[in-house]
Amino acid sequence: MIDEIDSLDLHRQLQAGADILLIDIRTPAETAQGIIPRAETLPMHLIPLRLHELPRDREIVLYCRSGARSYHACSFLVQQGFDKVLNLRGGIADWARQGLEIALPGAG
Repeated sequence: MIDEIDSLDLHRQLQAGADILLIDIRTPAETAQGIIPRAETLPMHLIPLRLHELPRDREIVLYCRSGARSYHACSFLVQQGFDKVLNLRGGIADWARQGLEIALPGAG
């Protein structure tokens, strides 16, 4: 079972200055349409190659468009020994539905 966070809770934590590494795992074509502010981009297929760059002592929240791919990516990280991993339930689609800000990559 993968732990999840909803858009409003994530937004509140980010606003409060929580030390969260937020990662958008969508493709470059998808992220070009907008990302959650403060998010870093790391396409899902590159996660195994860049695993060593991810902190094990910090909370990591992964998201995609709907939450399905990021759920699987979270599962992979848990299998690799990461224990502070959360999936954004509903992905950026839910974030947008909640009326929360979406930024252009490199701007947030």
